[in-house]
Amino acid sequence: MSRRFAERGEFVKTAKMVKKLAKNDFKTKFAGSYLGIVWAFVQPVVTVLVYWFVFEIGFRNPAADSTLTVPFLLYLVAGIVPWFFFQDSLTGGTNSMLEYSYLVKKVVFRIEVLPVVKIVSAMYVHAFFVCFTVFLYLLYGYFPNLYYIQVFYYSGGLALLVLGLCYATSAVVIFFRDLSQIIGIALQVGVWITPIMWIAEDRLAAHPVIRTVLMANPVYYVVSGYRDAFISRRWFWEKPLWTLYFWCFTGGMLLFGRWVFRRLRVHFADVL
Repeated sequence: MSRRFAERGEFVKTAKMVKKLAKNDFKTKFAGSYLGIVWAFVQPVVTVLVYWFVFEIGFRNPAADSTLTVPFLLYLVAGIVPWFFFQDSLTGGTNSMLEYSYLVKKVVFRIEVLPVVKIVSAMYVHAFFVCFTVFLYLLYGYFPNLYYIQVFYYSGGLALLVLGLCYATSAVVIFFRDLSQIIGIALQVGVWITPIMWIAEDRLAAHPVIRTVLMANPVYYVVSGYRDAFISRRWFWEKPLWTLYFWCFTGGMLLFGRWVFRRLRVHFADVL
């Protein structure tokens, strides 16, 4: 019994430490600028507006998207908000060991929480944009419903997925610094093939093989889930095979990421 209380106390202590570090990380990210943390919200909003203008006003042919039941801006926002969270978490988590190298060298510090700190920090911005999405839907006359609670489910799943990735990438990047640049390029490509900017249901209707390949991307499951919550009004258990695949992939990624992290962590202090 005493051991259980000790473990519970250690967990609460670690959770408080993660929360404190995440808040500090969020605040110091934009320290020194006049607008401060406002930049964390301005840049994604401007990005959404640019994409909306290009695809809604510039290039998109509404007649080609027969399954689109809401304005394109709402479709875009529902998909790009989880992508922003994934992008910020993966980028920050990958570089967490390098950024907090002074903590990595401390023997008593639990360095495995550093990727978690970056993910929690990114979650603050993500929470704002989820609220922004709900507000945007209200402006267009779409009121909240019970399906919206799935956002918590999909956000949690995405956080666990990116945590597994970050455990692996944060360990490898210490020895192979070019990995940060490779991830940056992969994210630039990933935003187009997830898909977020275009409607796969229409464009890939005649290409089931390509659509199946795209569905192998676990982030697509989350993006599709957000759109199910905000637009399609479909529960995650209504697509059981895809849900099972996502959680098998996420669980495997967590195990693999932790394994890589544990194998390499003994050399962190020497390299940093």
